Amino acid sequence: MTALVPLRDDDPALLDRVGEAKGRDDVPLVLDSRAPAAQTAAAVAAASRADLGGIGWAALTSGSSGSPRVVLRTDRSWAASFATVARLLDAGPDDAVALTAPASSSLTLFSLAHALGGGPRPLLRDHSAATCFHGTPEGLRRLVESGTAPHLRSALVGGSRLDPELRVAAETAGIRVTSYYGAAELSFVAIDRGDGLVPFPGVEVELRDGDVWVRSGFVASGYAGAPGPLRREGAWATVGDRAEWGGAEGRGDRLRLLGRADDAILSASATIVPDEVEGALRSVPGVRDAVVFGLPVSRVGSLVAAMIEPEGASPSLAELRARAAERLAPAHRPRRWFAGELPRTASGKPARAEAVRRVLAGEVRALER
Repeated sequence: MTALVPLRDDDPALLDRVGEAKGRDDVPLVLDSRAPAAQTAAAVAAASRADLGGIGWAALTSGSSGSPRVVLRTDRSWAASFATVARLLDAGPDDAVALTAPASSSLTLFSLAHALGGGPRPLLRDHSAATCFHGTPEGLRRLVESGTAPHLRSALVGGSRLDPELRVAAETAGIRVTSYYGAAELSFVAIDRGDGLVPFPGVEVELRDGDVWVRSGFVASGYAGAPGPLRREGAWATVGDRAEWGGAEGRGDRLRLLGRADDAILSASATIVPDEVEGALRSVPGVRDAVVFGLPVSRVGSLVAAMIEPEGASPSLAELRARAAERLAPAHRPRRWFAGELPRTASGKPARAEAVRRVLAGEVRALER
């Protein structure tokens, strides 16, 4: 009978432990060693109660909007994309992949699965011998700026939107960059080699009333415990991400992401998609990263608020407002501004829910002049 095998992401022999579990046809669940004990216990309990028949992997979502969920998937749902990922990285078993996100993240756990299936050897700590990279933009930024992975020649970057300036910096350092859009539940959906997002090989994409729907062999089986955003209609699936087709003609062939519907901010008569505002703020000199959210206010619904992570000296409030006015429609411009180091999920994505909590608790510096 298939059993759940809880493991810790800080175990130095983690790949061996995962391989042993897979050799017994058991299901590994890699836990975040930094997570609260109650959260870890809840994840293990939920996965232990689930029907694991036919399931190969239990993976945690990022928790960027709240508590992580446990996603269940078959072996095939990841293995079906191994060959394409190997081509994108130009990497095989003789190569080593730098993994900067903890193995509790779905993104890194995928790379451990790939290693067991003949992919590059995973490097979770010392990245000096790495020839390729799989991780978030923040992870790639650290490696490029530190120079601690001098042999990198390719990078597969997901988890959040890639800053064009970071792509240029990496490519200037001789690293071929492919970014992608995906989700823990959907796996790979679309890739961007520098000229816009197109469907990942083997994935069909449809937009239905602005929601991204996909049909592929990579979609997860479901959740252990509480339900999440994954919805199905026949062979098609969505997690509620919003997008539009770009390009010079009508439908176009490039996907422009607009964020997730449940992150939308309702302010007066406008609906604001945080991803759009965050993208504009990241282009402001002196802003390393940004998270945008709604602060509840009577009568108007919510005020648009932004927490920025400065790069060097923080821009002044006047400068931020001026730059926002240049880039954003009036309803989309933040009315409240905060500055500090952004909270991040285990995989390196900005954690919007935690940023909101810190602001409401008064733990973050408000910009007032």
